[in-house]
Amino acid sequence: MQPRKIDRLFIANRGEIALRVIRTAGAMGIETVLGVSQADAASLPALQADQVVVLGPGPSSQSYLAIDRVVAAAAGSGCDAVHPGYGFLAENADFARAAAAAGIAFVGPAIDTLEAMGDKLAARRIAVEAGLPVLPGGEAATRDAVHARAAETGFPLLLKAVAGGGGKGMRRVDRAEDLDAALGMAQAEAQAAFGNAAVYVERFVGRGRHVEVQLLGDGTSALHLGTRDCSIQRRFQKLVEEAPAPAMPDAAREGIEQAAVMLARHMRYRGAGTAEFLVDATDFSFFFLELNARIQVEHPVSEAITGIDLVEQQLLVASGKPLSLTQAMIRPRGHAIEVRINAEDPAADFRPAPGQVLRAAWPAGPGIRVDTHISAGGDVPPFYDSLLGKIIVHGHDRADAVARLGEALSALAIYGMPTTAPLHRRIVTDPRFIAGGVDTGFLAGLPA
Repeated sequence: MQPRKIDRLFIANRGEIALRVIRTAGAMGIETVLGVSQADAASLPALQADQVVVLGPGPSSQSYLAIDRVVAAAAGSGCDAVHPGYGFLAENADFARAAAAAGIAFVGPAIDTLEAMGDKLAARRIAVEAGLPVLPGGEAATRDAVHARAAETGFPLLLKAVAGGGGKGMRRVDRAEDLDAALGMAQAEAQAAFGNAAVYVERFVGRGRHVEVQLLGDGTSALHLGTRDCSIQRRFQKLVEEAPAPAMPDAAREGIEQAAVMLARHMRYRGAGTAEFLVDATDFSFFFLELNARIQVEHPVSEAITGIDLVEQQLLVASGKPLSLTQAMIRPRGHAIEVRINAEDPAADFRPAPGQVLRAAWPAGPGIRVDTHISAGGDVPPFYDSLLGKIIVHGHDRADAVARLGEALSALAIYGMPTTAPLHRRIVTDPRFIAGGVDTGFLAGLPA
């Protein structure tokens, strides 16, 4: 990749990740232009950016997902590069291609990487080529093929959208008689979310842990920043993340880290990415799930234990610079935990609760980081993800981090709408969480 200085950066996102990118870009001396919907025109990120361009009205299809509008805004404002954040267009190969055609660098992987990793079956094939273990299962293009795969895999199993992510288009099926109904729901959800109804079948691991590895690459070399555990989930969406993954044998942890680096090197991966694995909680065998070709919501816990700014690394690689880090330089210290505070009502099946924040008092102090775009009087529009902010704590060990998280959650006060904060207060006092190493079934066993 030819070196290219980034003087002016277009940010094609909103909320806390937009503010996060603005902060690092500013520290690097890069001017920022933020593309916003009309609903976000008065948001905190809009106030912090050097320039703001309104992309369109509130719905994301007319603003954050409108490739032509985003690229035209970036080009019209004289930007050298575009940072997509996460979600929206972050892993969209057509967007990266359109940016390149306009002479704008895409802060992310190469287009062929985005295409390969955006198709879960292609990603699975590439992982096998790289020598990684994958779960039994595979493609199923028709109803009969789904039933045939299910007979091979056995129950319980998962139906997963080929173009999926974020738990959309995914259904667990415990019995053969439930397969057709689950298939219809998975295909309909996948079509609505991704414009692609294709699904595949995968074995379901009864006691599984979701463990991932943070990667950095420059297209030639690649390294890892350690593991993260994201096993506490609801409907396959993460609630709590921590680094490193707790209660894992060193051999299993090192095996997962090396597998992730093998994949990144095989793909000549460029930028920040995350290899996700399912770990059997009984014997610590692990299986590749997917590679997220972008910055992750949970990236701050990896930053906390390594001291490395991942957005800065993204921007350096996007400007054509080789990694200045080596694996030997990565020396994780302590333990970090992140909780997502969403405008949702856990008592009403996590129903989104948009509205105006009347008061927002976020915790502060040693070892506490808050990534948020919300303050008193701020609006939570109904069009987007309900994330209000993230609380990240860092301690000298896991027990210290858990205690610090409890204190931070006690200090948190948000009024004007229900949030997930009460749920996190219950999680942090649960003996299973305190012990560490919970599986993905944790939430179902959480006392009310």
